[in-house]
Amino acid sequence: MTQGAALLRSLWLASPALPIGAYAYSRGLEHAVSVGWVHDAESARAWIAGVSEHQLVSLDAPLLARLHDGFTARDERLVSHWNELGCAARESAELALEDRQLGLGLARILIEAGVAGAARWRESGGYATLFALACVEGGVSRVDAVLTYLFAFCEGQVTAASKLIPLGQSAAQRVLAALMSQIDGWARRALALEDHELGAYTPGLALASALHETQYSRLFRS
Repeated sequence: MTQGAALLRSLWLASPALPIGAYAYSRGLEHAVSVGWVHDAESARAWIAGVSEHQLVSLDAPLLARLHDGFTARDERLVSHWNELGCAARESAELALEDRQLGLGLARILIEAGVAGAARWRESGGYATLFALACVEGGVSRVDAVLTYLFAFCEGQVTAASKLIPLGQSAAQRVLAALMSQIDGWARRALALEDHELGAYTPGLALASALHETQYSRLFRS
C-alpha cells in the first residue's frame, strides 16, 4: 500500500459522502440547540470542542488506536475487548444505536469491497471498530487513523450545527477551522493515554442525548 493510497483511504473514511448514514445523527447536539445551550457559532465551537476533549480524546480516539493495534496484530481477543468497552461506554440508547448503526453501515461497505474480516464484525462491531479495520486494511497508520476520526467527527458536528442553529457556510467553516487547529494536539493527547486512563466525562452530552429521545420535533436520530 503506497502512501498516496493510504491518504486516499483516509479521505474516503472522513468524507460525508460515505454512505453509512452519519448525516442522520447529531450526537445530542440537536437537543443542545433546542434548549439554547448552543445558539451561535461560538457556542457551537465550544460544545463540539468540549465533547471532543472530554469524550473523543479521552475515550473514542484511544480506543480506536487500540483497535488499530489489535487488527494489525490479528489479535481477535484484543479487538473484542476494546470493541465491548466502546459499546458499553455509550451513555444513552440513542448514542448506542448511533454507534451500532454507523458500524453496521461501514461493515456493509467493507464487505462489498472485499475487506477481509469485515463480516466477522458486522453484527457486533461499533463504529470505531470498523473504522480501525478499514484503516489497517487500507494502510492508514495509527496516528493518521486517529486524526481522520477526530476530523470526521468535527466536520459532522459542524454540518449538523449548520442545519440546526442555523450557521451560514462562512461561519461554519470558521468554526471548523478553529476546531482543526486543535485536532493535532487532541490526537497527541489521545495516543499518550494509558489503558487505565480511558474514560469519558460528558454529563451534558448524556443529558442532551437522553432528553432527545422524547423531544417533540427532531431532524436527527440522536
